[in-house]
Order: sequence, then C-alpha cells, then structure tokens
Amino acid sequence: MAIELNKENIAGLIEKAFENHEIKVYYQPKFSAVNSKIMGAEALARWQMSDGVMISPAMFVPLLEELGLIIDLDWYVFREVCRFIADERKAGGKVVTVSSNFSRFHAREADFTKKLSEIADEYNVPRKYLEVEITESALAFEGVDIIDFVSSIKDAGFAISIDDFGSGLSSLNFVKDVPASELKIDKSLLSHNCENEKERIVLEAIFEFAHRLNMTTVAEGVETKEQLGFLRTCGCELIQGYLFAKPMPEEDFRNILLQSEKTTETEDILLVQSPATASQLLLDAVFTEYPLVIMSNLSRNSFYMMAYENFSTRSCPSTGVYTELIVHGASTMYPDDQKLFSDTFDIDDQIKAYERGERTRRVVTRQLGDDGIYRKVETTNYYMKNPNSDDILAITLSHAVE
Repeated sequence: MAIELNKENIAGLIEKAFENHEIKVYYQPKFSAVNSKIMGAEALARWQMSDGVMISPAMFVPLLEELGLIIDLDWYVFREVCRFIADERKAGGKVVTVSSNFSRFHAREADFTKKLSEIADEYNVPRKYLEVEITESALAFEGVDIIDFVSSIKDAGFAISIDDFGSGLSSLNFVKDVPASELKIDKSLLSHNCENEKERIVLEAIFEFAHRLNMTTVAEGVETKEQLGFLRTCGCELIQGYLFAKPMPEEDFRNILLQSEKTTETEDILLVQSPATASQLLLDAVFTEYPLVIMSNLSRNSFYMMAYENFSTRSCPSTGVYTELIVHGASTMYPDDQKLFSDTFDIDDQIKAYERGERTRRVVTRQLGDDGIYRKVETTNYYMKNPNSDDILAITLSHAVE
C-alpha cells in the first residue's frame, strides 16, 4: 500500500524505519573502464516497508534534506556499510572500497571526523575500505571552511570523493584546493551520448585537469557502449551505471563480488587500453627517465613545469616567465658552466635556430643539488610549432647523468 510522505509525518516514519530496519543499503558497483573488473561501490539508501512496498529515494530524500534529517540517514547507511565490510572480512570474501554519501549539513558537525573514525573502529574496518562522498553543493556551503573539513577527514585516513561534478555551478577553485582523491563526473554531462562535440570537449577538459591533479575519475550514469567507448579515450578510470549494473541489494552485491573473485581476466589489457591512457603511460615512462619536464612557449616567453619529482634540485619555479627561468637555472650551475647554460637557452637565439631548421638543443652542465653537491645534468630542448598557432614551443627534458 502506497504511503504519502510530507513534512508532518516524515520524521516519525523515518525513525520507525530505522528501528524496523526498513532502510536497506543497496550497492552500485564501480567498474574499471579498461578491463570491467569491480573496483569499488557506492552505498545508496532504499526504503522497503514491512509490506514490501518500496519508497523511491526521490520521495523521501528531498524531505529529509529540507528538514535536516538527512544526517541521521547518512550515519545509518555508513554504519550498515561498516557492518557489511566487517562481515565480508570475517568470511574471507572479496572486499572493495565502498563510498558513503554525506550531505552538506555534516560540514557543520563539530565531531564529524571523530564519529566517522569511532564507527569504523567499532567494526574494525580499515579506513582504506571507506570513502566519504561529498556532493559538489557541499563545497559551497556557507559559513563552513570546507578545506579544513575535508582535510580532517583525509588526515584520519579516509578517501574523499567529490560527487556530481558538473551538475551545478562547478567551482574549479574548490576542486583545486580540496584534498579529494576522486572526482565523479555527473551523468548530465553524458546527456547527448557523447555524440555532441561540445559535450566531448568539456569532458576531455575535465578528465585532463583531474588527471593532472592526480584524482581518480569516475563517470556516473553510463548506459551505452558509445559513452563507454568515448570515456575510455579520455582515460576515465572507473565506470558506474546501468551499462554494467544497477544498484542492488547486499546479497546480490556479495554474489557478484564472489563471481569477480573467480573470474580470470583473459583479454590483453593493451587491446582495450584507450589512446589517452596509453599516452599517460608514455608520459609516466618519460617521467621515470626525465624527472624534470618543462613545457615552454618561446614566442610568448612563458613556461610551466610538468614534473620535477626526484630531481636533484626542487627550487625551480613551477610556472612563469621563461627568461627568468633561465636566469634562475644558470644561478644553480657551477660558476664555469653558468654562461654556457645561459647562452644555450637564450630565448632569441633558440627562436632563430628553430627558424634555421634546428629541432634539438642539448647541453651538459654541473648543477648544485638540494644536498649541496654538484652533479652533471643533461638538459635537452625539443622544438616544435603549436598546431593551433605559429608559436614556437620547447619541451625540456632534464636528468642527472651520473
């Protein structure tokens, strides 16, 4: 029998639903975009009354949000997730990370992180299996220092996921500053089945900046092979949607976890690897050999650092004016090598050399490391034209040679 929910009766009904365990946790798996293996899941609340009637989340979640009762639902679901993971670990089953949704109202809970930790410890669930999913709207919640809020959760050992990115007025500033590990792309950005050029351009840009920020990307609401094919070309890591699986009861989720444990991947990963992901692998290989990688626009006298992990010196500015970069670089060289370095990478001379047909320039100098020791460093510039303009670009690769 259908029930009518309203502001007057929802508080009493939801309290009884908690007591009678009418609120069920459904799990929607997250699959690898490359090999279709289950990599995690999202926990979702479903209300099944004692007579078997299911109440749609669209009916009760907005009311709970409006009355501030959504906090109780979120904690109920999180506790159930911890219980489920604890049971799976005891039974020796396959365990994956499960994300739980938390409303923006939790940002005002002074003891939120403490409570999160206490529940995880109560069930003896390692933090690596628990992810806190925060909607994009929470990032703009007035009167809350969301950076401190999210940082405290991360410091406690929980992963952070920004949900529904692109569903509203997305703030790139928050994504840049919030220490989240995962970015979930809202299904609204796939509304044209990835056949619309503007849609594809926006998605490509989102995946690019997310990867540069070292965030795992998840595409929500994937329903067609066309969407999957395009998302693979963007290097999207995880897929969530009806193409693979709908949200399912706990027992069904346990069964597909069991099945995935028995399944052996036979398809060569290189056959399904997307071009964009292959490009990322190529970049990773370059970074392994060349810890200092710089992209420069000589025509516009600008540069930015792509990577300088494990380089001998990390005092180099990450972006700015190219001529100032060369001055700084020369200052770190052995005195006898400073002029050689400055002359080799003089910006005007490089532009003239490119116009004469030069495409590579290489020099070996002695550079002072952060540890106070001079080491021989080979620096190579590769020149090319920007395909969208006449600007002359330089890709700098640098590594120690001894």
